[in-house]
Amino acid sequence: MKRLFLLEDDLSLTQGLCFALKKQGYEVTLARTAAQADTLWEKGAYDLAILDVSLPDGCGFDFCRKIRRSSKIPVMFLTAADEETDIIMGLDIGADDYMTKPFKLAVFLSRINALLRRSENFGSAVTELVSGDICIRLLNGEAYKGERLLDLTAGEYRLLRLFLENAGRILSPEQILGNLWDCNENYIENNSLTVYIRRLRTKIEDDPGKPDHIVTVRGMGYRWNTPQ
Repeated sequence: MKRLFLLEDDLSLTQGLCFALKKQGYEVTLARTAAQADTLWEKGAYDLAILDVSLPDGCGFDFCRKIRRSSKIPVMFLTAADEETDIIMGLDIGADDYMTKPFKLAVFLSRINALLRRSENFGSAVTELVSGDICIRLLNGEAYKGERLLDLTAGEYRLLRLFLENAGRILSPEQILGNLWDCNENYIENNSLTVYIRRLRTKIEDDPGKPDHIVTVRGMGYRWNTPQ
């Protein structure tokens, strides 16, 4: 049984979410304040975290940073904070998805299922993907630049893997997003892909301003350059 960590202070919403998630077969640990979240997080091991941004005693962004210091589990923000700057902030600090309220329960559940599936999908007949100085070790879920282990979030790892699996091919934004999420919302798409690409470039490129690996193909999408 997958264990989900839910940080949300709205009592009426948490009742509905906990019921729906448990009906899907998930075990849910609920925290309604940042202080309670700190205590519960240290006591348990979780497969995915769902965070609100605005809390009575703190901010979900801070808790996401706390998670990323010790864990690569998928993190989703579920919040009424729908400003572009909030969405970019959430993705930039390591979240894998960002949904705004109000939302459709079916879409929410689909995203949760997708994040969990993709976080598990490390097994493969191929054990490594290599392109130039970048190597992904699929069985370990790790990526390296030369001998250096890259500090990637689960979303960045999936994006890097997608590029290496399609090296030399132009991938449209729709193709990329279709592999990151099962269900798409235009507002989230338009903000999140640019953030993901920029964040990944800062970690794998020698000069992120002049990328050698992830190249923008104007009007078409992105391509992973294979070494000559």
